[in-house]
Amino acid sequence: MFKILSLLGLTSVAAFATTAAHAAGHAVDLATEPFGWLLLTIFVVGYYFIAAEEKYSINKAKPALFTGTFMFMLLGAYYAYNGLNFAAFDTEIAHLILEIAEIFFFLFVAMTFIEALIERNVFDALKEKLLGAGYNYKKLFWVTGILAFFISPVADNLTTALILSTVLLTIEKDNKAFLIPAAINIVVAANAGGAWSPFGDITTLMAWSAGKGTFVDFLFLFPASIIGWVVTAFLLSRFVPEGHPKKVEGAEPVHIHRGGKVIIFLGVFTIFSAVMGKQIMHLPPMWGMLFGLSLLQLYAYTLKRYHDHDIQIYKSVSKIENDTLLFFFGILAAVGALHFAGFLGHAVKLYEMFDPTYVNIGVGFLSAIIDNVPVMSAVLKASPDLPLAQWMLVTLTAGVGGSLISFGSAAGVGVMGKLHGIYTFGAHMKYSWTILIGYVVSVSVWYFQYVILGIGG
Repeated sequence: MFKILSLLGLTSVAAFATTAAHAAGHAVDLATEPFGWLLLTIFVVGYYFIAAEEKYSINKAKPALFTGTFMFMLLGAYYAYNGLNFAAFDTEIAHLILEIAEIFFFLFVAMTFIEALIERNVFDALKEKLLGAGYNYKKLFWVTGILAFFISPVADNLTTALILSTVLLTIEKDNKAFLIPAAINIVVAANAGGAWSPFGDITTLMAWSAGKGTFVDFLFLFPASIIGWVVTAFLLSRFVPEGHPKKVEGAEPVHIHRGGKVIIFLGVFTIFSAVMGKQIMHLPPMWGMLFGLSLLQLYAYTLKRYHDHDIQIYKSVSKIENDTLLFFFGILAAVGALHFAGFLGHAVKLYEMFDPTYVNIGVGFLSAIIDNVPVMSAVLKASPDLPLAQWMLVTLTAGVGGSLISFGSAAGVGVMGKLHGIYTFGAHMKYSWTILIGYVVSVSVWYFQYVILGIGG
């Protein structure tokens, strides 16, 4: 590998070592150089193994983590070998660490709350109520989907998907014919619900913070979001089996353990703190989440000290899906390497070459493959001159389009971790055509509303 790196470095050093970009400490554009093609090849190969985790029986976190870290190791070696200015490299690493840390700690807290709620029997009690209501598989499919769509605008799509996928597992652990379409429905509903809320998804929050639309502007995306999800849900429901989940005969009634309801309140308050902290205090969302975690830990302490009731918060932390966290680190690092190498910068120039509507529709497909957060980040950094209607379209497509592939969104990755071995890339792709139809419907509703009727833009 060192010989290959040396050869690539020698073929590129003459072209770049004396450039103005090098002298000024700007990032070197590697997208048209052999070394850049090597990085892209590594990304594609790594992506293949992520997508084929079932075929090779390899957890998706392993190839993702290797790909992301290896690409930056090569970039660092390339800069050192060619004697390039590390200023841009250091800035990119610092920015990437901040971006990953924000998502990492956000997920860490969300998962901790979910595990604490599991330990307090909250989800078992919810399961008992749903089963007690006599819901069959199809009704449970619709109930969990509706909850996902209307909770995600407030609680964000990832947290919503994690909570409701946990509910699915408490209802039914073995019937894949129910679990797979229900899990897909939750991911699609959570992403669609988050698309019309300024803080329902990281991408919408980024667009709102960048001033691409007001709070009310995003609410106009509600028709496109809900109609697209309903179409997909209707198609998916055709594959949900008949029958009811099994009831455990003679089982004692499930009660929420002491403190469970307080933890629910603390969870809602934690999300509120994350949103308000970002919008009013200019703190990253993870700050409000960690503040909420501190309140949860203090509450657990009071229960232990004064009521002799141990919530075992650290035991809950130990149950967190670390593979999910490491997957996010790896995939964001890999995409960050492509961005630093100049590939995403070239892609954004498409706005100058084609109709923005077609490009924004394509952004939805790209967000499913790469991840909607870095794709939206690239669009916002380029800041093309687009009218409000187009900014709303790219917000919609980046959010909804992430559902097309299982790991195209935070919600999908979270559910893959929760329903490991059940909700997989292959299982998702089997029904991806239903999501594609819903995606087309969402864009069509946007076109009718914004272009033909002129409402919202």
